[in-house]
This record gives sequence, C-alpha cells and structure tokens, in this order.
Amino acid sequence: MNISTIWRKLRSQQAFCFAALLVASLVFIGCSPAQSAAGNSVDPKLKEQVLQIIRENPKVILDSVQAYSQQQQDDLKAAQQSFLQEMKTTPKSAIGDSPTTGSASQQIVLLEFSDFQCPFCARAHDNVKQFMAKHQDKVTLAYKHFPLSMHPQALPAAKAAWAAQQQGKFWEYYSALFEGQKQLGEPLYGAIAQKLNLKLDKFNSDRNSPAAEAAIQKDVQLAQKLGIEGTPFFIMNGKTFSGAVEISEMEKILASVSQ
Repeated sequence: MNISTIWRKLRSQQAFCFAALLVASLVFIGCSPAQSAAGNSVDPKLKEQVLQIIRENPKVILDSVQAYSQQQQDDLKAAQQSFLQEMKTTPKSAIGDSPTTGSASQQIVLLEFSDFQCPFCARAHDNVKQFMAKHQDKVTLAYKHFPLSMHPQALPAAKAAWAAQQQGKFWEYYSALFEGQKQLGEPLYGAIAQKLNLKLDKFNSDRNSPAAEAAIQKDVQLAQKLGIEGTPFFIMNGKTFSGAVEISEMEKILASVSQ
C-alpha cells in the first residue's frame, strides 16, 4: 500500500485520530515487557507510512484532538448543569442513599464530597459542624464519599463510616474520624465502633462487604462525572464552593440560595 492510498483512507478527522492512536499504541506496545520479549510484530513499513502522514499533516491531527477535547468539556458541563438542576428540583434523587442530617424538608441541601484523611476536609468539618448547628432546621446536609487515592486510609475510613451508617451512627462516626484524623487506622476504626456501641461483628462484616465498596464507588463516580478533582467540595442548591470554607462564606451562600 503506497502513501497516496493511505492518505485517501485517512482523510476524515476520525481516521486521523485513529492514526494518532495507532502511533501511540505502537509506542506503548514497544515499551511492554511482553512485547519486548516477543519482538515488535508491527509492520515497520506501515508504521513509517502512518508516521509520515502525521508529520505531513499535523494540523489535521491537532484539530481532531482539539475537537475531542472540546466535546469532553461540553459533556462535562452538561453533566454538571443536569446534576445542579436535579438538586434544585428533585433533591431526594440527588441525595440518593447518602446519609443526611438537619432539616427533613430538603428545601436547602448542602452536599459534601469529602475524604476522611484530607486535612482540608478536617478543617472544613469544624466549620460545617458549627454552620449546621445554627441552621439544622433549615439546611439538609448530605455526605458523599470521595476518598482520594493519595490518602491510603481514606478508603478504609470511608468503608468504616458506611458500616456505621448501616447501624444508624454515620454522623457520630463521621465526626469521630475527623477528630481522630491523625490516628486513622484499624485500631481507631474498632475503637470508635466500640465507643458508639455498634455490633462489632456486623460492623466488620459490613465494612468489608462488596456493598460498602459499591456504595463508595458510586459516590466517587458521581464526583468524577461532575469533574470534581479535590476535596472538600460542596454544592448548596446549585452553588458550588470548595476548600476549607469559612463560616462567613457559607452564610453568604445560604443567603443567596434562600432568596
């Protein structure tokens, strides 16, 4: 197959994207230990032909990549807008099976995406606790798990909190985890469970169950769908904010969504 024939086959943007992906795959295949042992099975002539097309037509490849990136951004924006609208119109659906505290009316919902090992989440927790103590008759606080991979105890802590939720003690366990953040680990998880008078056999069974993993991953997938990259992250009736938020800022947002 000569260059002109390949060129005709790769004229569309989709084909150029495929060419780019092919080259990328060639590179990664070459780096694979198994492939190195077996030898490179890709036809060298075809590889060179594809590389030559890309070298001669870099703008088309770039345009395709940019179009794909724009589509990804548009999809993300659409997902965010859809969820924020859902929070306003059907908050119960947005909350799902997540634990809640505060007002039962769910007219104003504060959604918290958090990580029990994140120091900024611990700082925000103190302010959220004070905020909810003042507005518990008006605001519904719902918790979404978002354990970050950079924190080795984040997922085990999330599973322990989920197990406590199965016995109606999520919020007590939640506070205890943040208060004992520097001691996160198996001894602490068991100690909190004992202090809260949880049934230990059920607690240990629940936190190590597939159901715990599935529930937490559902929250993680939602966070990723919304483009959330760090913790803590909050949504209050469509208004988003993040970090170790101050009470004064939360009060301003509450005033805004209450109008």
